[in-house]
Amino acid sequence: MSAHSFDTRGLTHCPFMPVFGPPQVMFARGRGTELWDTDGKRYLDFLCGLAVTSLGHCHPAVTAALIDQAAQLWHVSNLFANPQAATAATKVESLLHDVTGREGQVFFCNSGAEANEAALKLARRWAGHGRHVVISAYGSFHGRTLATLAATGQPAKHEPFQPLPAGFRHVAFNDIDAISAAIDPTVAAVLLEPVQGEGGVIPADPGYLRAVRALCDERGLLLIVDEVQCGFGRTGEWFGFQHARVTPDIVTMAKAMGNGFPVGACWARREVAAAFQPGDHGSTYSATALATAVVSAVIDEMHRIDAPRLAHEKGRSLTARLEAVPGVVGVRGSGLLLAVELAPGLDAKAVYAALLERGVVTNAVTASALRLAPPLTVSDNEIDEAVAVLASVLQEFRS
Repeated sequence: MSAHSFDTRGLTHCPFMPVFGPPQVMFARGRGTELWDTDGKRYLDFLCGLAVTSLGHCHPAVTAALIDQAAQLWHVSNLFANPQAATAATKVESLLHDVTGREGQVFFCNSGAEANEAALKLARRWAGHGRHVVISAYGSFHGRTLATLAATGQPAKHEPFQPLPAGFRHVAFNDIDAISAAIDPTVAAVLLEPVQGEGGVIPADPGYLRAVRALCDERGLLLIVDEVQCGFGRTGEWFGFQHARVTPDIVTMAKAMGNGFPVGACWARREVAAAFQPGDHGSTYSATALATAVVSAVIDEMHRIDAPRLAHEKGRSLTARLEAVPGVVGVRGSGLLLAVELAPGLDAKAVYAALLERGVVTNAVTASALRLAPPLTVSDNEIDEAVAVLASVLQEFRS
């Protein structure tokens, strides 16, 4: 057996709960845009673990930061401080300050769902009793915990877990009148994604986000922007809300900020963050030295390579190549968070499976569209290779 194989001898059942379905491939290692499975087969990763490994797999600078920190300090209680957490919080705050012009404060956690949980609790704490409702959009995705699932605007995902926590109201996406009609004295905040990733890679119209910001100001509500999938350069700006030139009150983030290491964060402008008092919120693993050393390394490297510029340029190049492929009827999204809409009659799940067999990792984000989110560091040659495979697969399906 190879060092990367997995010995199934003696197993009488799968050790994993069946929440993800049967795995299609077992990956053993990665480097940059490339992955290799346990049989040594090479793949191009145009999904990035769902927009996570934005600097590519096993990035040398991030790997070095993790290894170095692992030999010094992993974890202490949040009753105490550690320099890695303070440094990372300062870098995240500086990044948000640069793009919003507002001073804020950061809470670190372990995932995007936890970041959104923190935002929801903060909104309730800020608004006070009686103003607890959060408005979100149909098609949105905000997490798998009970509260973030309730905030998620996908009723089919709600049914197995009813009754869900109260206090969430869903309205049509990109419809300012629908939000306005949903506001009453019980509403504390509006929660939106700049691009609905899991909803099909559906961008928010910039004018819509500006109108929501104005409405929140008029009615005294918080605007929470979920940047878990869009943030850290993915859309061609540091954060997706920048395309609309709006300033949120709360920003949630995760995924790319750890490049594969589990970490998330909730940022809020200082006047809002001040609503939290000691004991109101927390996490055993908030701001561990290990996780925050990685966050600092990721931010430093993204600054060094100008990650938003790369995403913009590579996204424009990839979009142009995709639009020229027979069988592709449209490409939507921003930067390197894209959906490829297929011609009528083409099944995205079948195309996804064929691409995986040919060594290109994507996913069927809807029944008719593939999601592509390669590393921001993807090369032109890798783009050409992946698009050529897609063209070949679509030609076979169409014939």
